[in-house]
Amino acid sequence: MAEEFSVPVVVRGYETDTQGHLNQAVYLQYAEHARWSLLQKAGIRQTDLLHRGVGQVALEVTVRYRRELRAGDQVEVTCAFLWGEGKTFRIEQTIRTADGTAAAEITGVGGLMDLEKRRLVDDPRAVFRTLAADPELFGL
Repeated sequence: MAEEFSVPVVVRGYETDTQGHLNQAVYLQYAEHARWSLLQKAGIRQTDLLHRGVGQVALEVTVRYRRELRAGDQVEVTCAFLWGEGKTFRIEQTIRTADGTAAAEITGVGGLMDLEKRRLVDDPRAVFRTLAADPELFGL
């Protein structure tokens, strides 16, 4: 099993809503930032995916909001890929406060789309394994 991957984020004032807590859509932006950071750490750049003729697609996302976040809060955003046997994979993420409290849990189902055929590739694990300099970061 791969070591848990996470990136630090500080909540910025302009990301908050009229109640003074983090806007709901920004949680997804933090999750996206952590996902792309994991890809980069593993050695996969967006251009690598494009040159391979594939792109990541989100098929389903669920956010469970646990605790409010306010401007200035420092959080860690985790990211883990979970693989099955089919064309899709799961991504599990947690946004944790400095004391380790879960502020949000994000679960997604994704895939890799063949950009020419506009269909999911049959084995996304193989593509990640081929492109990644460090496939262990994906649990592969």
